[in-house]
Amino acid sequence: MMKSPTILAVGGAYIDRRGQVSGAFVPAASNPGTMREAVGGAVFNALRGAVRRGVSGSLLSVRGGDVLADTVSRAIAAAGIADLSVVFLDRTTPSNTTIIHGDGALIVGLSDMALYDLALPKQIRRAKVREAISTADAVLCDANLPSTALERLVALAAGKPVFALAVSPDKAVRFAPVLGSLAMVFMDRREAIALADVGIDTAERDIIDRLRRAGLKYGVVRSDDGPVLGFDEAGAFSIPPPRKVTGVAADALAGATVAALLRGLTLRAALRDGVAAAMLAIESAELVPVFTAADFADALALVPEPQKIGMS
Repeated sequence: MMKSPTILAVGGAYIDRRGQVSGAFVPAASNPGTMREAVGGAVFNALRGAVRRGVSGSLLSVRGGDVLADTVSRAIAAAGIADLSVVFLDRTTPSNTTIIHGDGALIVGLSDMALYDLALPKQIRRAKVREAISTADAVLCDANLPSTALERLVALAAGKPVFALAVSPDKAVRFAPVLGSLAMVFMDRREAIALADVGIDTAERDIIDRLRRAGLKYGVVRSDDGPVLGFDEAGAFSIPPPRKVTGVAADALAGATVAALLRGLTLRAALRDGVAAAMLAIESAELVPVFTAADFADALALVPEPQKIGMS
């Protein structure tokens, strides 16, 4: 039997609180709604999605010494992921709280993740982490790592593919110093605009062209109301998803795409896998959906074939 690919993921695994307003949102007032709490984080969600698609994974993150840290630890173990994370007893476990409208549009978010900036650069120097990088087939990271940590991680990977998730526009720019060394970046349109350093009205093809000139050879750009775009050395293409790919579905897209790439699929074929996984995530109440091979095949059958985009 062929050995499954292995990924070391580095970045966020934290408490994700998501509140949804039941009716019309009223600023500066108490709004009725619901609150859900789970363990999330872009790189952790994506890794769980990759594991569901046959990859073996390990995770390096950091957390505090509070009760929430146990919740994160249990979630990592339940996902079948080896935990290389470090606990800081005098710190609070990172968290992200978002409040959304009934239709899913963001109202406000609060991110408490200073521990990542403080601790992750030092953790990447650990011998255990260097060993994990040396034995992994690929590295998956998110922009919760500060630029110094990203630079060190890319250097330690020494030619192995490093896949990256942009997380947010303000953090996406952290990839700029290492853009030419990354195997691929997954981003939404706002994150791509920030990383490419272009105006908000810039056309997609011009955003891609700017990212390429900055050194990025492979990338995926999605938007809330448009197709998922991919580009590689052969050109750019688009896949219109049957449903909008936002939030957690974007992490599912990244995880399944990376898993498919490590199995040897082309980016065009791999991104169809990613869109299928995103569709299943949208339909699920869980951050990372549980699905059968038949479920995945049914979803994949609904994903259109990629369409070539002409570049200027």
